[in-house]
Amino acid sequence: MTPGIGLMKRRLEKEADAVSLAVSAASKKYGPEPAAIKTLETKYHADAGDWYVALGWQETKVIVRMDSVLATVTEIKEL
Repeated sequence: MTPGIGLMKRRLEKEADAVSLAVSAASKKYGPEPAAIKTLETKYHADAGDWYVALGWQETKVIVRMDSVLATVTEIKEL
């Protein structure tokens, strides 16, 4: 028997974990060096279990949405 989602340990428990995954995903998709990417804002949606991280570099800004339980990027939206 597998535990329900409420009993599973979240893989992205800390804000730093979410930011690290978001920077990595943005770097792979858009090509900037990770050191050039700045964290603009982070939010955690407790009901959905999702992290939202806003990142920016040069003239580009993106929002990365991640599932905290699966530790996967679910969406990257360019602003």
